[in-house]
Amino acid sequence: MSADVTVSLAVLAGIVGLSDATRRLVSRSLAGTGLCVYALELVSTFQLCCCTHELRLLADVGGIEPRLALTFTYLAAVVHGLTFRGAIGNPSGTLEHAYHSKISGGCAVRRIACQFAAAAAARAAVPLLWDIGLSRLHVRHKLLGFRCVSPIHAPLPKAAAVELACAFAVQTAITHTRSVEEKYRVHAVAAVSATVVYAGGSTTGAVFNPALAFSTQFPCSGHSFLDYCLVYWLGPLLGMMSSVLLFDKLVPLLSRKPPSHYQVPLETKKRT
Repeated sequence: MSADVTVSLAVLAGIVGLSDATRRLVSRSLAGTGLCVYALELVSTFQLCCCTHELRLLADVGGIEPRLALTFTYLAAVVHGLTFRGAIGNPSGTLEHAYHSKISGGCAVRRIACQFAAAAAARAAVPLLWDIGLSRLHVRHKLLGFRCVSPIHAPLPKAAAVELACAFAVQTAITHTRSVEEKYRVHAVAAVSATVVYAGGSTTGAVFNPALAFSTQFPCSGHSFLDYCLVYWLGPLLGMMSSVLLFDKLVPLLSRKPPSHYQVPLETKKRT
């Protein structure tokens, strides 16, 4: 393993360790105040975005092998799932919780605001970390002016459809693993996430998270703000909604047995 990869892994471990220590601190200090959930959203989404920035740097600038990048994506998803402490870190997932009345509408709006605030903070903080020059990869990226290019390599409708399909797959995995023990569930969802990244990464980067995309994709050149909104906000939102409505409304409706026209009424049976 190269020195650049080793440094990046150390950076990722430091981000997760610092974030987890912060979560423990705010959980104790804000317990019972009603503010704890929002603080956890801020810290956890910040962790997610910072780690994704570093992983994307490894893949795009560092040029690591796709299999190794996919392994890191899976491991990162597992770590995030095990450390988030109830935070969602995804506006689409937050809206799904509100739809199922797990949280109130006002709580959902505040959580989403925290997620986008953390995404913006990560977008500003990561270049400061890279500016230190901990590895040759960071130094090379600094010389390039921390430049990134849009990962959208398809017409916008197709790109939005890819993000929709990714969000649909991940939301479906989340829905169908709710009864599984948490330590196993995170691996199942992480495996699906890594699979959709493999399938759609070459087309859009396969982000399927509006806040994460705001942090990692929106600063890149090549497309307009509205283009990114269509692909990375509308696509995942429609994907989540499609999954929820399919398994909440359509599947139960289709699985319901139609009444038989030849069934003998119960009162007739009694008379007989």
